[in-house]
Amino acid sequence: MIGKITGVIDYIGTDHVLIDVRGVGYIVYVSERTRMALPGQGAPVALYTDLLVREDNLQLFGFTSLLEKEWYRLLISVQGIGSKAAMAILGTLGPEATGRAIALGDWGAVKAAPGVGPKIAQRVVNELKDKAPTVMSMGGSLSETLDAPEAADVVEVDTPAPAAKPARKAPAKANASAEAEALSALQNLGYSPSDAAGAVAQAAQDAPEAATSELIRAALKLLAPKG
Repeated sequence: MIGKITGVIDYIGTDHVLIDVRGVGYIVYVSERTRMALPGQGAPVALYTDLLVREDNLQLFGFTSLLEKEWYRLLISVQGIGSKAAMAILGTLGPEATGRAIALGDWGAVKAAPGVGPKIAQRVVNELKDKAPTVMSMGGSLSETLDAPEAADVVEVDTPAPAAKPARKAPAKANASAEAEALSALQNLGYSPSDAAGAVAQAAQDAPEAATSELIRAALKLLAPKG
């Protein structure tokens, strides 16, 4: 199993990137969100990968974080969701928003991904809702970013690499670490994983830049008895 690719970007396509690793080029399929976050040609890069094995084909799918990879593996476990649909969901929502949508039962957000119909979106939410709290609680430790200083040391380049293009601006990322810490705190207070995940997801959706303490306070208000 190939779990990570570290090398130099040789080419960026519409749905994949060619990474040169010591003279060997690996084609890695990526979501639109990941593609837009990649630096330019000639720049060092590291992607976590998952290998799809078929009788007539081998395909590598790349992710900028272990959190994104974890959601990909869960998504493709749902009947009717293949690699293409899973990448479309992650490309549309990102890993943090995917977790929030599933925790909140918001299948409409999942349906916004290209090629994902309402029945499939509802199935994703129904089958993964109970698993969302576990993945969300891992978010703080799994949200390792695309930046990989060791990449330049791993790759052997005999000739000067082309000047790197300015890095493309990556979409804004939610504070996965704060969400994970808030979720853990609420569970320690005795709230069930599903209730805690739903409240934290709603609080994070309302205030994406909120710190841990702010998320906890907002989630507690959402969990407080009404009336």
